[in-house]
Amino acid sequence: MAPASPADPQDVAAAPPVAGVRPRSAEDDVLDYAAVGLIAGLEVHQQLLTERKLFCHCPAGRYTRAHDGVVLRHMRPTLSELGVYDGTALMEFKTRKHIVYLLNRENTCTYEMDDTPPFPVNQEAVDVAIEQCLMLGCDIVDEVHIARKQYLDGSIPTGFQRTAVVGVNGILPFRGRELSITQVTVEEDSCREVADQGHLIVWRTDRLGMPLIETVTGPDLRTPDEVEEAILLVGRVCRSTGRVRVGLGASRQDVNVSVRGGRRVEIKGVPRAGWAPALVHGEAVRQVNLLGLRDELHRRGFTTAESIQLDTTDVTERMAESALGALREDEWERPLESEGRHREFERGDGPFRVLAVRLPGLVGTLSWPTQPGRMFAHELAGRVRVVAGLDRWPILHHSEDWPEEARGELDGLRAAAGCADGDAFALVWGPERDTRTAAEEIRIRYAEATDGIPSETRQPFEDGSTDFERILPGPDRMYPDTDSPPTRVTRERVVGLRARLAERPWDREARYAAVGVPRSTIHYLIRRGGAAMVDHVVEECGADLRFAAFFFGERVKGLERAGTTVEELAREDWCALFRLFAERPVLREAWAALVNQVALVPPTTVPRALTELGLDRELASWHDELAAGLEKARATVYDGDPGRLARHAAGVAMRRLRGRVPAQAVLEALKATLEAER
Repeated sequence: MAPASPADPQDVAAAPPVAGVRPRSAEDDVLDYAAVGLIAGLEVHQQLLTERKLFCHCPAGRYTRAHDGVVLRHMRPTLSELGVYDGTALMEFKTRKHIVYLLNRENTCTYEMDDTPPFPVNQEAVDVAIEQCLMLGCDIVDEVHIARKQYLDGSIPTGFQRTAVVGVNGILPFRGRELSITQVTVEEDSCREVADQGHLIVWRTDRLGMPLIETVTGPDLRTPDEVEEAILLVGRVCRSTGRVRVGLGASRQDVNVSVRGGRRVEIKGVPRAGWAPALVHGEAVRQVNLLGLRDELHRRGFTTAESIQLDTTDVTERMAESALGALREDEWERPLESEGRHREFERGDGPFRVLAVRLPGLVGTLSWPTQPGRMFAHELAGRVRVVAGLDRWPILHHSEDWPEEARGELDGLRAAAGCADGDAFALVWGPERDTRTAAEEIRIRYAEATDGIPSETRQPFEDGSTDFERILPGPDRMYPDTDSPPTRVTRERVVGLRARLAERPWDREARYAAVGVPRSTIHYLIRRGGAAMVDHVVEECGADLRFAAFFFGERVKGLERAGTTVEELAREDWCALFRLFAERPVLREAWAALVNQVALVPPTTVPRALTELGLDRELASWHDELAAGLEKARATVYDGDPGRLARHAAGVAMRRLRGRVPAQAVLEALKATLEAER
């Protein structure tokens, strides 16, 4: 089985406290997906099990927590080949992030830091991508051309990801229909995030440059449950090759969601398939509600971006004695000093300010429902957090959910901001430049609301909620990589890879199901790599398919969860065990003891394990154990029922006889003894 990839900090994130929380309503949990026109598609990213990274000779999969060096970078957008700036790049530039990379000489070189050109692309990774294309019936390209995809969030030090299309136009059998595969690409992985506070973001570079394959489906999924099932299916296709990594962080998926009248929104980096139903449902609810907000804004006369005009008032002095401690300069500055944080990097420019942003004619919109348990103020808070770098909870305060402890300050603030009866206001605070950016982002987000759904990427959380991450990238961020020559894909290469191709998961599932293996067990075996071992012992050792599938899919899984290091057993050990099971079926009953003994560190051999457990010889006097078993059973069984007494006595006797005498023989002998006594 493939080694696991360690979890990423963002993979196990919980939703942070945010402005814009509301009680969950019944409407949040019920939605007719067909009626609202829900459609979804996937981008499944899977790390490959290669020895080295994609464009250099650094080892892949060597994770570290220490670092030998630190690099500080600042990202700037560049023009595309057509002379256009990508909107996402411009947004990231506005965040004014100080980007720090933690480097370890064991797994990072000058290529990752963009100080040297790339090596030729790792052909082993290209082979795995071709195998994935063959599994999916894709048309494979004649030449692999490397392109650059801009990423200015700092996750890749070069500012772009090298990626290449390997196959297009595939098909995946799914629920009695076909799930279209748009393309399969091979690309390099990004850094692991260590911390993101204010204007400072820190990355670890051990994962950077590891090969990935990305499998992109068409927008063919119609319910949240279908999305989860499709993620698992694509994952089984990837793992059927036996050449991918497993574990938390080794597979991540982006889920693209829209409803009728909405736009594609990408839920980025979903770490587990089980998160998908709640996330997709939540995004569908969000889009339906945002379309309702658009209609309400139009009814009020806000029909274009230009119709949204906000103004700001500096209320810093007024809030100096506020009951809301976060709005006082000393309280806001204190963590930067007391927690030993990097003030010069985290803090924005300018003196501390509190700004009241007046929202003319927009009363009631801040509390407009969006995703389950959230309202429109949460949309604003997400933009302020990411773009302005004001990430201290609760991000902002607003007039429609004003804190109770400062209720007496509300009327004065409304008057200071110049609010009329139909106006609302939001309060933002922090360094002056950041508060101005925050006010502008509030205006931009309202302007987008007049058009419905903004195309954006959102960060997922385990509770099913999402938050703004960045504007959805467009085609202007892609351009050719002039540092990397194309790779010709010959017919001979494809034919050779097809000859060694593993069985497609749906064919294997049908074969296993035909002998009575449950679907859940089949999926576990494929997902964790055990199916290859099942087929190996069947083909090489003559094992029964059903017994082998249950053995690896249920019994060994239980031992592994109990802490047995089953990975210590090589293929030869498993084959030796199954040959013993065929020669002496009684040893099947001692399988757990044998596996545990072989898995000891340092590992032992199967013949030696037999000797150490005393299972290498016949036990001539096994009937003597029955009397002792009966004696102990009579002392503990509360009645004289012969059947219960025999079963209990058999359990006692089998502690010594397991693997030497068949359990059925022991039970029958005990029943005969009890019958003779009657």
